[in-house]
Amino acid sequence: VQLVESGGGLVQTGGSLRLSCAASGFNFDDYAVAWFRQAPGKEREGVSCIRSRDGATYYVDSVKGRFTASSDNAKKVAYLQMNNLKPDDTAVYYCGILIFFGGGDVILSTILRRFPAEFDYYGQGTQVTVVS
Repeated sequence: VQLVESGGGLVQTGGSLRLSCAASGFNFDDYAVAWFRQAPGKEREGVSCIRSRDGATYYVDSVKGRFTASSDNAKKVAYLQMNNLKPDDTAVYYCGILIFFGGGDVILSTILRRFPAEFDYYGQGTQVTVVS
């Protein structure tokens, strides 16, 4: 399985970007895609999470109302639409995939507290830079 992120770039304050997280060779139906970001000198921050089974999403407060997570389960691609971007959003953004076996409920917010090594797949990151 290969996980590739794309869509990062340089944008002005108030602008938009859409990040993609594409998984090739991936054939699972119930999984979560988590988005993280890490700015220079700062700790990694969990941003959003979406579950493929029902489209349930979770966002941290700092991005609520501005970021929207979605997924195309047929294509195995997840997206993070980022609107009204601010300089504080500048960071390298990563996606991680966590596969669920046996169904059951999951508290999505807890997934954002996991370390990269706990994910089944973790991307290489894409840079987002927001300038004022």
